[in-house]
Amino acid sequence: MPTINGQVSHWFDTLPTPRPGLPGDRDADVCIVGAGYTGLWTAYYLKRADPSLRIIVLEARFAGYGASGRNGGWLSGLVPGDRNRMAKSHGREKVIAWQQALNDAVDEVIAVAAAEGIDAGAVKGGNLEIARNPAQAARLSAAVAEERRWLNDVTELTKEEAAQRIAFDGMLSAYHTPHCARIQPAALVRGLADTVERLGVALYERSPVHEIVQGRAVTVSGTVRAPIVLRATEGFTSALPGLHRRWLPMNSSMIATEPIPVALWDEIGWGERELVGDTAHGFFYAQRTVDDRIAIGGRSVPYRFGSRTDNDGRVPARTIRSLTEVLHSLLPQVRQVPIAHGWCGVLAVPRDWEAGVALDRASGLGWAGGYVGHGVTATNLAGRTLADLVLGHRTERTQLPWVGHQSRNWEPEPLRWLGVRGLYTAYKVADRHEARSGSAKTSPIARVADLITRKP
Repeated sequence: MPTINGQVSHWFDTLPTPRPGLPGDRDADVCIVGAGYTGLWTAYYLKRADPSLRIIVLEARFAGYGASGRNGGWLSGLVPGDRNRMAKSHGREKVIAWQQALNDAVDEVIAVAAAEGIDAGAVKGGNLEIARNPAQAARLSAAVAEERRWLNDVTELTKEEAAQRIAFDGMLSAYHTPHCARIQPAALVRGLADTVERLGVALYERSPVHEIVQGRAVTVSGTVRAPIVLRATEGFTSALPGLHRRWLPMNSSMIATEPIPVALWDEIGWGERELVGDTAHGFFYAQRTVDDRIAIGGRSVPYRFGSRTDNDGRVPARTIRSLTEVLHSLLPQVRQVPIAHGWCGVLAVPRDWEAGVALDRASGLGWAGGYVGHGVTATNLAGRTLADLVLGHRTERTQLPWVGHQSRNWEPEPLRWLGVRGLYTAYKVADRHEARSGSAKTSPIARVADLITRKP
């Protein structure tokens, strides 16, 4: 069978038939633009807190068309920002509270999915981070110390202990943290869409919003008027007027194998369904899927000129080849297993790599996003936080350091394109340099790139 390219993502067995579009002008108490995780979680918690609220969700294509239906399925406590930088402005205790809230949100998502009958394939096997050369091992050791500074549970593993979990080739060291669960991402977002609709939320698909202003969201087929309008558009935010440089739509790509035979799984391991990543600069992320495939992702083409987004997830053939090479270097024993699918999607990256949640009470305009690739869990916390802000509830969530955070805009083109493409080229060169040198020191090329990007 030839490799499927695009068609949104492998997580959709078949693409869903979109719900009807907005049939004309409507009034609501709350209008949410975007039916991904952020928008749907916000609608869910608002409706659970106050069933009388008239809530309308507008979606350009269908629920889960964006990153929520294309991501790597990492339901993790990873912070969408730099904890040290946040601590300088908000204090260490508030950042620890933020980290704990994200860790707790992993269990919250699993619990809500179970309560609402959403089969998202969740298995809380934790996160295994691995190192495959001395420089990566040094960074992994530093990462262990950093996680422990923020009171996270981390277990260091020798290469033998790590290999007992998963038989990756060339591992030098690893660590494991329990705050991570494998999910089938499209199953979660589609289940959420069905759930909020069942609760009485009006969800209109095929209704792209081309303007958000105080009191209304405007589509070609009608306008929704509401005192509260919330933007939950993540990687597609740059298409809205006045927001072209607010967040950069960073591209991430994935492949999935055909199902792997039981005998080969017995050789590989991966019995706990851990989520796996590494400490390379051009890192990979991977999971053992619900249907016993391997899905693995990485950067490839990181950014398209002018903040353009992809064509229904289609990727260059070289991207599929590159990710396949990464997979085969990790697990040579799967070389004979065909690659079933390749796809990509965009995630939103603020200029300072810090996500935010905000509501301006005066205008009624709010937003959440900029999750820098760590949004599967963060969206749940953001949705609960937005619900608190809309309802006027002062809670521990509304005091977390990302509430109200604003980032400066990205540079105009062509500086944006030149900068991002140049920096990720530098990271690739740095990875090759570290692999060849055998040095435990991070490549100076990567150090310079990190300073320029302010990447945490």
